[in-house]
Amino acid sequence: IPEGVKDLPPGVALPLESNLAYMNGVSFTKGCYIGQELTARTHHMGVIRKRLVPVRFSVPLPQESIPEGAEILTESGKAAGKFRAGGDELGIALLRLANISEPLCLNVAGDKVKLTASIPEWWPKTASK
Repeated sequence: IPEGVKDLPPGVALPLESNLAYMNGVSFTKGCYIGQELTARTHHMGVIRKRLVPVRFSVPLPQESIPEGAEILTESGKAAGKFRAGGDELGIALLRLANISEPLCLNVAGDKVKLTASIPEWWPKTASK
């Protein structure tokens, strides 16, 4: 679950990508609020390409060794998302849903560290849209 501005950067994080609708943090019946039109349109179209997901590193990493917003890549070097927060063996990352089940890596101090994304049990079964 994201918390604070490190996980949800102001002006960058979108409510649906951040799973806030899954936690009843977004109203689709309330009147106007900033970003309401984009959020409602995206929700009703059902196309969300990225989401915040938990990740596990192949080796423990000190929190300060991972640059904020570090790019996460597929094994072939294709951009898969951005690291948001974490340390030791666990973190949270904004990943493209198409890449969640692929082997991923993160460059930390010149070394490639493998990581695995997982889909939380509390996500609706339709979360892969």
